[in-house]
Amino acid sequence: MLKAIMSATLVATIFASPVLAADDIIKKPWNDIVAQAKKEGEVVWYYWALQPRFRELTKGFTEKYVKVTIPDGTVDANISKFVAERSRAEGDIDVMSVPGDRLPQVDVTASLLGPLDILPSYSKLRTKINGGDGKGYAVAWWGNQTGLAYDPTQIEEKKLPQSFEELTAWIKANPQGFAFNDPRGGGAGNAFVQTAVRLTVSEADLKAGNYQAAWDWFKSSKESYGFTSSNADSLTRLNGGEFQLVAAWEDHLASLQKSGEVDKRMKFYIPKFGMPGGGNAVGVAANAKHKAAALLFVDWLTSADTQNLFAKEMGASPVNSDAKGVQGGVPAEQRAYSVDFLAIKDADAVKNQFLEKIVLGK
Repeated sequence: MLKAIMSATLVATIFASPVLAADDIIKKPWNDIVAQAKKEGEVVWYYWALQPRFRELTKGFTEKYVKVTIPDGTVDANISKFVAERSRAEGDIDVMSVPGDRLPQVDVTASLLGPLDILPSYSKLRTKINGGDGKGYAVAWWGNQTGLAYDPTQIEEKKLPQSFEELTAWIKANPQGFAFNDPRGGGAGNAFVQTAVRLTVSEADLKAGNYQAAWDWFKSSKESYGFTSSNADSLTRLNGGEFQLVAAWEDHLASLQKSGEVDKRMKFYIPKFGMPGGGNAVGVAANAKHKAAALLFVDWLTSADTQNLFAKEMGASPVNSDAKGVQGGVPAEQRAYSVDFLAIKDADAVKNQFLEKIVLGK
């Protein structure tokens, strides 16, 4: 940490160096950036999930432009490293990905290169996702959707619960047929808890932070639903026949089906009562070693073609408005049932109260 007695001149020097370099690169014509990127020869992308799979999926960029390096690391470790390196003239991270709701931890305008309106497809992109705002310095590159995964051999499509009242009745009529995971073990469970809060708590109580109506719902149904340890645990046990219906991520289910870990017969839908959709954001470190290659990579990552690739191979929800997604995926009309996650402050309060009142039973 910088000491308070450090001179203003020295502080300005430390923090201004990467910003000046950033200003230089974003003023260049796009063709010049592409040419410089090829000379830089490499881009280092910090992303915390499914690194082996993304090393495969980014080979197309490597073959056309430069080598892509994706180090191993968790989301917390990556963010800690990024924040710690902010004062360095040149960091190890070129491209940084974070969940949308954790953008505030990155301080985008101070630590990322931008604005990114230099990107050719910028007008087709989103700067807000999952409750976070990239402010033009970070853009969405991965969209994901929560909903309910089900086994069609155990529950017919026409009998799927569409209202929360129908789900409540179904849960009580089919004890231990439905499950969701501990929010500490993944976002699908967190999404379901938020959904229950949104649909059982009055608007006035939501604003006041009083979620008791939701906790009453969970307590009254506790003997009828299953509670798993993680996103993967829910899908594994659905696949094994223990459950018929579980809260899940669309892209996670698709990925496990692609790898053969979950049977392809399992299906996914977004109920009419709505479930949250979110995603991840990406930006270029202001002190990146390979700035041009990083800009080119972000453009490739968010392009319509790459978004269609991620939809086909990983079940992602495209975040480029020109992307078409995948035929045979979730029907377009169901996408209208997607809702936003709660604002970060409210989401934390809901999660903490759920753990206290329902999981710990206080």
